[in-house]
Amino acid sequence: MKTNTVSLTLIDGPTLLIEFGGLRFLTDPTFDEPQVFSSAGATERKLNSPPVSAESLLPIDAVLLSHDQHLDNLDPAGRAFLPKAGKVISTIDAAERLGGNTEGLAPWSSTELPLPDGRTLIITAYPHVMARLESRR
Repeated sequence: MKTNTVSLTLIDGPTLLIEFGGLRFLTDPTFDEPQVFSSAGATERKLNSPPVSAESLLPIDAVLLSHDQHLDNLDPAGRAFLPKAGKVISTIDAAERLGGNTEGLAPWSSTELPLPDGRTLIITAYPHVMARLESRR
């Protein structure tokens, strides 16, 4: 009988360590120290230092990167970490900008990763859901 136990460890902000099937994933790596930064025309303030070092999380089989344009989802320290992961899975545009070990997925497309026990993990890209609330008379 196969088990599907998942372990989730919140690192900080959008950064989450996911352990499943013998693989380790990291979402949106942010490892910079506290600072004020401008991102997408807005000023943001990071208040916390990461509780663990990026190096202490290795090995990472894949980084699941929602997008690379904003420092609150991929800061300079997180960007420097990407080559240390086995693979980076993100958007097609991010893959073009980042290069290296980044695989870009279109919305609703998938990629597969082999699990140590012979099964296959399928990762599917979901588009960002944007809603606009509008009032009309």
